[in-house]
Amino acid sequence: MDEDTDRSITSTSTIEIALHHQHSVMSLENGKAPSIIFKDVSLSLGGEKVFERLSMTIEGGKCTCLLGPSGCGKSTLLRLLSGAPSFAYEGTINICSEGGEAEKKTAWMSQNDLLLPWFSLQDNIILGAKLRHQVSPAVMARASALIAAAGLSGYEQTLPAALSGGMRQRGALLRTLMEERQILLMDEPFSALDALTRMKLQNLSAELTRGATVVLVTHDPMEALRMGNTIMVLSGKPAQVQCRVALADDPPREANDPEVQKHFSILLNELLDESSQ
Repeated sequence: MDEDTDRSITSTSTIEIALHHQHSVMSLENGKAPSIIFKDVSLSLGGEKVFERLSMTIEGGKCTCLLGPSGCGKSTLLRLLSGAPSFAYEGTINICSEGGEAEKKTAWMSQNDLLLPWFSLQDNIILGAKLRHQVSPAVMARASALIAAAGLSGYEQTLPAALSGGMRQRGALLRTLMEERQILLMDEPFSALDALTRMKLQNLSAELTRGATVVLVTHDPMEALRMGNTIMVLSGKPAQVQCRVALADDPPREANDPEVQKHFSILLNELLDESSQ
């Protein structure tokens, strides 16, 4: 299916309905989603130091975008957060809510949609519940609301091969949201899409993940400025946070937003300087 036949993402009112279904997932009873605190984290892979005494805080309930040149450790940092057992690191990574230590469960969205080709779009979206034998009327109602918000109504029983790239990636986003995790790890989830589809999905993702603790890896400063509450630029070997930008107002932002215009050239120059070293 060509992108020009792709059904448009639905109106704000439909998204608000889906957000109502997500509210209990993205908010804790005693406050916002948990923060992530790195303290003196060190990690070596293949004899090379990736991090050395890295300390930083990722604010709960907000989207933090990680920028930096290729190979600086952005995706490795996500794998640490996901609890990858092969990564033996020193230091501490604490996931804390306002009431103390929080549940260390995350959901992951990658650049590839990874939809199972023999499952329909709907079955891919509720895959986690199916594997856990937890499919219920409530699960189906939430899935239906998210499918409608993503502009995918009518495609529930369609196989991935018959969907456009943008539609498949929307399905992957909804599958991530269905996992009911308050920490979402996103590794360049929109980089393989064309510019218009990428912007639509950025808008949808920002709306539907509001209130979650989101860590988004990207190479694109414009994407970071549109999607993030905070941007951290990682560089060096071992990697450290070289630049931190806190943005006003909530995403998504338009390209002509004053915050985007204010910081774009600064971030771009920072990345150019780091990649030339």
